[in-house]
Amino acid sequence: MASHGGTTTSYWAEEIELARPPLTADASCDVCVIGAGIAGLSVAYELAAGGAAVIVIDADTPGGGETGRTTAHLMTAFDDRYYNIERHLGRDAARTIAQSHTAAVARMEAICAAESIACDFARVDGYLFAESAEEDEVLTDELEAAHRAGLTDVTRVSDVQTGRVALPSALRFPGQGQLHPLKYLRGLIDAIERRGGKIHGKTQAMDVEDGRPVVVRTAGGARIHADSVVVASNTPFNDLFALHTKQAAYRTFVVGMKVPRDSVPVCQFWDTLDPYHYARIAGDLGPDAQLLIVGGEDHKVGQADDADRRLDRLRAWTRERFPVVGEPMFAWSGQVMEPVDGVAFIGRNPGNHNVYVVTGDSGNGMTHGAIAGVLIRDLITRRDNAWADLYDPSRKSLTAALEYARENANVAAQYADWLGSGAATALDSIPSGGGDVVKANGRHVAAFRDERGHLNTFDAACPHLKCLVQWNSLEKSFDCPCHGSRFGCDGAVLHGPAKTGLHRVDVGGDVPPRATSG
Repeated sequence: MASHGGTTTSYWAEEIELARPPLTADASCDVCVIGAGIAGLSVAYELAAGGAAVIVIDADTPGGGETGRTTAHLMTAFDDRYYNIERHLGRDAARTIAQSHTAAVARMEAICAAESIACDFARVDGYLFAESAEEDEVLTDELEAAHRAGLTDVTRVSDVQTGRVALPSALRFPGQGQLHPLKYLRGLIDAIERRGGKIHGKTQAMDVEDGRPVVVRTAGGARIHADSVVVASNTPFNDLFALHTKQAAYRTFVVGMKVPRDSVPVCQFWDTLDPYHYARIAGDLGPDAQLLIVGGEDHKVGQADDADRRLDRLRAWTRERFPVVGEPMFAWSGQVMEPVDGVAFIGRNPGNHNVYVVTGDSGNGMTHGAIAGVLIRDLITRRDNAWADLYDPSRKSLTAALEYARENANVAAQYADWLGSGAATALDSIPSGGGDVVKANGRHVAAFRDERGHLNTFDAACPHLKCLVQWNSLEKSFDCPCHGSRFGCDGAVLHGPAKTGLHRVDVGGDVPPRATSG
């Protein structure tokens, strides 16, 4: 099945279907969770296991968003580096990150055992490697910072075998984890429903009104009254500004390639390049082969449309280092939210009393989801949690002020699209199955021509904060370069913070495609 994030299908989503019926009538509960990915279902599981009455809703199907597009590395090796965290937030923060991510991997392993979830969970070694003397300094800094953070079992190693080459220098992080993310979600769903929890797909939340109770209004008209609400929709839709100025949206790309069975060690690899790359064995392809999945080559959402080149670079990077056979069997992309100081936002939503939020997953979305399950459970049930201050969505990091200014200057620059000539493509040059943002009748128009040749035209202003969307040819979507909202070729919203789709407009008739010579 193709997931809600676009037209490509991940390896995980090819055979797993987690559909649940929509909510059709008003309901009440102790906690309503909005978003049925790794974060939302982890929170719902922890609360349901403690006896809370839980309702989970998702605009698509459970697992149909970014969790189904991850590569599912469960890491204590922190994506944004421990030495960076020390610089921005201090050594105590780095220690808390190491403790919480270590606990998250252990918690997921314990849940798999307690609930008998068959999701291919495995403990594996992870290797952060450098391929040049310049990058080798990164390993030295990270080794020292990891040890100060309490990860004293991290070691410097050399001659790490990939099945094709020997990596000359790396850090070994033992006891990392990996699993099949949608099989894991299926197990969480079963466990939640056994405890009386309700899960509904195709139920989009449109508004969250803080209070006691909190009121969630859905697109279908049903309302949910809850003592607490958790917004776990990858990026919050319930605020215009509060968190969107403190994080940036990136697209990341993945290929799945065949390797001979047992030719690649069952471990994880991450390099120090920018943009960086990450690899792991994902599963079996019969008795003689396995699937290696490799991700990376990120770019800011809506600020590039060169997926073919990025996927080509991923293929080339993989072939140089691993014994792959043939062309990729899978290729897809996903979206991650990068916080300016590198740390996720998990806790009470700024300005609210009974609304909580999970976002800023960066490259550690799976472990951040498990951390959210424990931390938000504790906040709602008023238990002390040593992680709360670090992940507080209202925090300020003065040392990350430069990164904050840089990211928001980047956002401001995107509004220049309104002033530039741009939009040089003519409507009649858009082919069937293609799209673009053009100027027609004096306005910016997001246009897509379907396979029958019919032209669909929409106002190109993102409903969130009116940034001009850009065409994504890989996923056939219109993506906002300011805050990461995404819309299908039918104008429907695929990813927040926008709550509504692109507004359909009439540009003076259905412009047929231009005839080509030949």
